[in-house]
Amino acid sequence: MKRRNKHQKNENLEIILKEINSILCPIEDKIIENYRMPEYPIVLITGCARSGSTLLLQWLAGLGYFCYPSNILSRFYGAPCIGAKIQLMLTKYDFNNEIFDFNEEVPFESVLGKTKGALAPNEFWYFWRRFFPYGEIQYLDEQSLKQVDADKFVAELAAVEAVFNKPVALKGLIINWNIPYVSSIFDKILFINVKRHPFYSIQSLLDARVKYYGNRKAWYSFKPREYEGLKDLEPCRQVAGQVFHTNCAIEKGLSQIDAKRCLNVNYEEFCMDPEKIFQQIVNKLADQGYRADWRYTGQDSFQPTNQIRLPEEEGEKVIESYKFFSGEELVL
Repeated sequence: MKRRNKHQKNENLEIILKEINSILCPIEDKIIENYRMPEYPIVLITGCARSGSTLLLQWLAGLGYFCYPSNILSRFYGAPCIGAKIQLMLTKYDFNNEIFDFNEEVPFESVLGKTKGALAPNEFWYFWRRFFPYGEIQYLDEQSLKQVDADKFVAELAAVEAVFNKPVALKGLIINWNIPYVSSIFDKILFINVKRHPFYSIQSLLDARVKYYGNRKAWYSFKPREYEGLKDLEPCRQVAGQVFHTNCAIEKGLSQIDAKRCLNVNYEEFCMDPEKIFQQIVNKLADQGYRADWRYTGQDSFQPTNQIRLPEEEGEKVIESYKFFSGEELVL
């Protein structure tokens, strides 16, 4: 299904980025020979699409205690350490704003996970896909995982961490179905799983299909392993299955790793009291030996976007569709 014009890739940009990264990759390979494992815990956000992961990363970025893939850094998906150094050169070390006047504040705005601003957080999927060769389904079996260059993947993140001297925080929704494997390749990692009321995740995914493709029948975001059984269903039931199966896969994956490496965050509770979530993150990092003397400087609260926008009949169809998969009667 073809994307709407404003969401289509800029082919000229894609060509330039491919050329630049192919030039820089050999240099990056030499740099990361000096790195093996991040010193600090990696903070990885998981969750179903349209559940608040972008807001959570924007919030973490705005606190100033984490480094993260920015829109600048994302351009260097094949050489992120070099990209990190270029970012510092253009921003933190830009004498008298001679080159650019970058806004270092992270605005809490996004469109379908995409942000605006050179230093705003980026999903960084191009980087992830270098190492995790997903096809139509975002799951790699045990044999396929053996082909992942885990050492290089981890070393590149360690190198980025070293440039900024801060823990790396990034989105990891793309590996929702391979959480135990990703956990196994890091000495220290914290998975923050953000979960939203299923009705509003479903409603938002239906809206996203129209915004992105102009068509509710077009699949939006990552496909669970159960995709074959969902692809021919009508949109409401299809998206209800997407949300249910994605959340189940994440919960199953997290149940297979050390509880010290997991933090479940309810989107609605996060919006109500982000400082409480901040303290939970600090405590989880301390459980892994990283004791940070951080003071909370973020927002007191956020306005949740949980408003019913669907007509009553469609809202009832969403509730019925989710019950079909979960057996649970959603309460609004």
